[in-house]
Amino acid sequence: MHRSSRSIAHRPVVDLESGAVLAVEVVASPPPVPRSASGAVTPREQILIAEWLVNLIGQSGASGTLLPLVLPLPARMLTAGDEFVSLLDSRLRRSGRRPSDITLMLSPELSALPRQFVTSGVARLRSAGFRCGFGTALVSPDLVLETVPYLIRLDPSIVSDVASDQRRTTVVEGLARIGRGSGVYSMASGIKHGEDVVRLRRCGLRVGTGPFFAEDTWLPGERVTPVPEPTADAQDQQDSGPQITEFMLPPVGFGADVSCDEVLDAFTGDTALNSAVLIDHRDRPLGVIDRTRFLLSVTGRYGHALHAKRPALRLAEPPRTVPAWMSAIAALRVAGQDNARVYDDMIATNAYGQVVGVVHVADLIQSLSRS
Repeated sequence: MHRSSRSIAHRPVVDLESGAVLAVEVVASPPPVPRSASGAVTPREQILIAEWLVNLIGQSGASGTLLPLVLPLPARMLTAGDEFVSLLDSRLRRSGRRPSDITLMLSPELSALPRQFVTSGVARLRSAGFRCGFGTALVSPDLVLETVPYLIRLDPSIVSDVASDQRRTTVVEGLARIGRGSGVYSMASGIKHGEDVVRLRRCGLRVGTGPFFAEDTWLPGERVTPVPEPTADAQDQQDSGPQITEFMLPPVGFGADVSCDEVLDAFTGDTALNSAVLIDHRDRPLGVIDRTRFLLSVTGRYGHALHAKRPALRLAEPPRTVPAWMSAIAALRVAGQDNARVYDDMIATNAYGQVVGVVHVADLIQSLSRS
């Protein structure tokens, strides 16, 4: 695929803390579609939009990326009903992608739709496994609470020059707080300067896109501009030192419906495995199964008969999560907050709350004791 012939653009969705590319946003205009006189979404329009989205996935796949994709979707498709969701789901799976790999970024016209269409449409997409994003922050907070989208995009007009405009800083802080409080990720768009990255981090935002990271000709897999390093101050000098990314190991993850027998096979097949992580359809941790306590439960008297065929989630414990950008010293402080589980594995998560690795507390102690 030649750059000059591309009909779409790709933007890296970047973790503002670590600088890692978490996803790829696809920017494209929907095809011209004849509309009915009544304004309702026709079957022909549903087919054309579904084919367009699958084509965007195909063009993105040509670059070899396996990262999650953020795809544009006209907000009016929320009014199409179950037929469009089924159509999109079937065509998407034929392309080799899962709905959980896709965030559908609804166009800003979303704010003009009647509330019942938004709530029911988002619920339909979510039930099929898709993630939904609101392509504008200009929606009422109560609608965000009711629909709980995966992402809300903060418009460039809000993000622009946030480092030098206290009014914009106040607005961004408020939107970020609404997002955190309702379980929604706020994504800054149109970031132009490194100073804006620093200010957005202080406002509580964790992901963003914009020309600061890459030019319009960027393709998935290419490098992005590194984010500015956090500046240490008097309060975080004690947290200097290695980050937990230096100690992360690949997680052994299972779905929420995994049986105890399957987890037992994993532990017996790998004697060095300390824990197994149960994850949901969004790759977020639901629970963690500690090797020692699990084996005591399953291999004890009557244990196998009692637990073997039943869901392992019954024996899981709440995951102890830490952000992947945390320092090793700070992670040890988190570990020390629970005396009963001090040495249990910690689950490192990215800005989306997804599992990215497992950290052995013993490794942290051993390394830091040498230094």
